[in-house]
Amino acid sequence: MRESLLNWRDYRYLKASLLVLLASVAVYASQHFGQLTQPPNGGTWQGYVLGTAGALLIVWLSLLGLRKRRYRSNLGTVQGWASAHVYLGTMLLVIATLHCALQFGFNVHTLAYVLMCLVIFSGFYGLYAYLHLPGRVVALEAGVAQEDRMEELARVDVRIREASSRCDANLQSLVISALDLTRVGGSAWQQLMARDRSRVTVPGGREQQARTVSNSGQAVVIEHLSSRIPDARKQSEAEVLNELLALFGRRQVLLQQLRREVQLRGLLKIWLYFHIPLTMALLVALLVHILSVFIYW
Repeated sequence: MRESLLNWRDYRYLKASLLVLLASVAVYASQHFGQLTQPPNGGTWQGYVLGTAGALLIVWLSLLGLRKRRYRSNLGTVQGWASAHVYLGTMLLVIATLHCALQFGFNVHTLAYVLMCLVIFSGFYGLYAYLHLPGRVVALEAGVAQEDRMEELARVDVRIREASSRCDANLQSLVISALDLTRVGGSAWQQLMARDRSRVTVPGGREQQARTVSNSGQAVVIEHLSSRIPDARKQSEAEVLNELLALFGRRQVLLQQLRREVQLRGLLKIWLYFHIPLTMALLVALLVHILSVFIYW
């Protein structure tokens, strides 16, 4: 079995996390024994122990980004740190919940807890993305880099322009507009949705004006070319139409692959735009939480 973040060194950090879990539950449960003067909460000595452990764990977990950039560090491997990050980060959710004993309110303490949950759950998505999406990217690329696809698309466009020059004016206008109005990429949201916003200008008839319509998947121009082939009066015209149809078919495939690749790469990275800022906000809220506890409690 291939070693990954989850099974690193025979599940070393899963086992360590389970020990941490058992210890945390034992500390929390000890509040129910002896002479109780108050219900379980963050203000008991058990709550302070759990809170201190959780705070130290948050600080340590936030150091993973620094460890990734210290290539000559001897403090364990990056994969080991990442494996510990996953399991201990998950246990942090349990430790923090036991620390506060599910006592929430509209205050900085609950804010710190909410931010911690957002960081952890965004990390869960990051783990999913790290384990599953790279394989999809590799399978999609199939040995062809994105730059190579872009170059092939440019070559196909050149051939389409050359072939369209042998067509009538209306068809040439439609084909050129399909090239000029093709859209790949766009805003971050558009890239993640992989929506095809391509358009094409369809020439009007004698009493109709030209209109620009959606050309998602190059469907309109492909359908138009297909409908023209049976009505071709000359063999040379049919050959040009078939050539254009084949070129737009290849263009359709290339554009779909490019959009899907952009989408997958975006999904691989988008979680970091939430995870890292939320981590910074959590550290600030944690500091305020600790200071307010020692000053006002």
